[in-house]
Amino acid sequence: MKRFEVIDHTADVGLLAYGNDFKEAFANLACGMFSLIAELDEVHESIHSDIIINSTDMESLVVDWLNELLYVFDVEHIIFSRFDIIHLGETSLSARVYGEKVDRSRHILKREVKAATYHSLKIIEENGCRIQVILDL
Repeated sequence: MKRFEVIDHTADVGLLAYGNDFKEAFANLACGMFSLIAELDEVHESIHSDIIINSTDMESLVVDWLNELLYVFDVEHIIFSRFDIIHLGETSLSARVYGEKVDRSRHILKREVKAATYHSLKIIEENGCRIQVILDL
C-alpha cells in the first residue's frame, strides 16, 4: 500500500495520505508533508518531541496536527522523519515524532510549506483510511 501521493493544485500543493487506520494515515500525512520540505533519507532520529493536540473535530485535528509540526520545524529547526501516533480520537491526538536539527550541510531543503488549510480537506474511511489536505506554500 502506498503511504501518500502529491496532488497537483494551482498555487499550492495537495497531499493524499493512506493508512489501514487513521493513526497510520495521520503519520503518513505528516511524512508526506516533510518529504515536500526536505529529502528525508538523510534525517537521523536523534531527537524526539511529544505532540499533544486538542481540537473541535476531526477536520480541525488534521489541520492542527500538521500546523503544529510546521511550528516546531520553524521555531526549533527540527526536521521530522518518523511519526508514532500514540492516541487518536475524534478531537485529540498524542504522538511522538522523531528527527534532528536541520543541518544544511547534509539536509536538502526543497521548499517552504507555510500551513495546512481546510480547502478541499477530505477524510474518508473506506477500504482503509484516506486524508486529503491542501498545503499553502
